[in-house]
This record gives sequence, C-alpha cells and structure tokens, in this order.
Amino acid sequence: MALSDPAAGGVQLLAMHGWGGDHRAWAPWGAAAARRGWSLGWGERGYGHQVQLEPQWSGTGRRALLVHSMGIHLVPGAVLAAAEAVVLLASFGRFVPPGAPGRRGQLALEAMANRLSNGDSDGLLKDFLAQAAAPDPEELLPAGPREEGVPPAGQGRLLADLDLLGRLTALPEAFPASAAVLVVEAGDDRIVAPESRRLLVEALPRASHWTLAGAGHSLLRADLLTPVLNWLEAALSAEVSGHG
Repeated sequence: MALSDPAAGGVQLLAMHGWGGDHRAWAPWGAAAARRGWSLGWGERGYGHQVQLEPQWSGTGRRALLVHSMGIHLVPGAVLAAAEAVVLLASFGRFVPPGAPGRRGQLALEAMANRLSNGDSDGLLKDFLAQAAAPDPEELLPAGPREEGVPPAGQGRLLADLDLLGRLTALPEAFPASAAVLVVEAGDDRIVAPESRRLLVEALPRASHWTLAGAGHSLLRADLLTPVLNWLEAALSAEVSGHG
C-alpha cells in the first residue's frame, strides 16, 4: 500500500528551521508534500515577526522530521523521540568542533554575540545569511527575519541560541535510535565546519549520506524536494514491510 493512499494514513512531515531563519523556507516542501497527499507542519523560533510555535505532531500517519542546520536542536525531546524518519539538511550534532577549528568557531560565535548585544541584529543577520547562501546569491534566500527586522524578543532568542551553539557536544539525547536517517551534507558549506560534518556522519553510521558538491549551507539550488520525499517514501515503506 502506497503511503500516499489515504488508507495508509499518509505521512506527516514536521519541519524546523535553523538559526536566523523562519518557517516560510518550508513552503516549497509543503507544496510538494501536498501533491503526494502528505501534510507538512512546522516549528517557528520567532526570531523576527513570525509567531513563535513549537513543532508538534498532529493527526495520523507516519512521522517524518525535516530539519535544517540547528533545527534538530530546537525540536522538543518528546517530538524528536517520536520521529520514525529524520532528514538532516546541512546539520550537525556538535557545532564547534574540537581543536583549532573549534577555537576559530568559538571566536566567531563570540563576535556574533557581541554584535547582537550591541544592537546590530539586522546587520549581523544580513552578513550571516549571505555566508549561508554562498556560493549562491543571497537574493535566492526565502523571506525571513533579515527583511523584516528583529524585535527585542527575537534578539534575545538569537543570542540564547548562539550560546547554545557554543555548548553543543552531540546530537540531542532524544534522537530516535530506530529512525531511518538521511544526512544531506552541503559540499561548500561555509557555516558548518568540515570537522563538524564529519562528526555527524560518524555519529550516525547506519544513516544514508548524500554530499551535494558545490552546495552552500542554505542549499538554495539543490534539487532536493523530489529525491528527499522519494527517500522518505522508500524508507518508511521498507519499515512497514519489515514489521509486516
């Protein structure tokens, strides 16, 4: 039975954006999911003027989690633990790697925190997201907080999440050990250090692993929608067959 068949319950996708973004980046994914008869929900951190919303499962169907970058660390533990499949897009467990690369990363986070504390949230977001987009032009970025400005509450959340980035040592404890996992690595990622990408792959030895040569952290020109949804369909269908 196909997962697009209503009798199968379909698939409910739940998505979480990363640092400096918002849920509107998932709009193309929602349209692609709807064409399969799947649903898409999301979380919203509320850095800009979008209403803050914790991601939650709802309804019936298989549970597949889509996260970009820091998003895996912003999903509530109970929600993460219930996922049957997880897609990690340009993500990481530990953001600041050990050794010299880690020292550089920690200094960069401290410089970003100083800019935020000094009221330069708009300029910081523009600079950060330009690097996240690269090597693609930043004009391809979806609408987000950088266009709307950052209110005081959003600035506080950006600062708190920068602090969290510096303290991360691994994937969340609630990460589901039995879930099917796909790691999508951006080959030209200027945000996540190569060492952090390597640590993520090593932490998930049974995961499927795609490396997209030339893709930047925001994966703006990566042709991912159909391949990722096809992977989810196959992974979740295989799990059904394996328990049949």
